[in-house]
Amino acid sequence: MPAKNPRVNVVLERPLYATLDRLARRDGTSLSSKARDLLRDALELYEDLALAEVAKARDATFDRSAALTHEAVWRRRRRSRTAKSG
Repeated sequence: MPAKNPRVNVVLERPLYATLDRLARRDGTSLSSKARDLLRDALELYEDLALAEVAKARDATFDRSAALTHEAVWRRRRRSRTAKSG
């Protein structure tokens, strides 16, 4: 029967394997589950770093004098919704 989820085979150095094994035993989980969880965490951190770079670039070009206020944005949205529903 084919596996439900895709599989990946990974070759680890002995110290890395030992650390993964120790963490899995500590948490009472399998090696593959612990590896999956750690990989998921690493990818989230990687995504956070990428989004921080985007935010930094946007912040560098931000012009407060050209920005809309909270009130101006929501007033404009309320009027457009009222016009559509009426």
